[in-house]
Amino acid sequence: MQIEEKPPFDTPFEWIGGEDRVRALVDRFYDLMDLEPAYAALRAAHGSTLQDARDKLSWFLSGWLGGPDHYIERFGHPRLRMRHMPFSIGILERDQWLACMDQAMGETGVDPVLRERLVKSFFQTADWMRNRGA
Repeated sequence: MQIEEKPPFDTPFEWIGGEDRVRALVDRFYDLMDLEPAYAALRAAHGSTLQDARDKLSWFLSGWLGGPDHYIERFGHPRLRMRHMPFSIGILERDQWLACMDQAMGETGVDPVLRERLVKSFFQTADWMRNRGA
């Protein structure tokens, strides 16, 4: 077994570049959701406006990555699965979310090593959010 190299920063939040970079990632993610036909099912699940979702994901990711806990300060514990239960989330939505986020990470210049680690973490969380089989 090899020991993984220590990341160049103490937290993924620092590694990604702080709050402005987290917001840039989230904004690109939602822009892509609006622009790319490949994410149509995912976009359809988000209602007519994405502003609330942009803010909430940005605040959540900030804390999840080790930065300020803006989401928790505003809403308390994220309770991700419970908060997503009203939405139909299957394999298609999971996979579109992951592909859209991966594309956004690539387009916003997230370090490739961090990007690979985040893809793994995002998959685990996104798969756990599924509330229907297909």
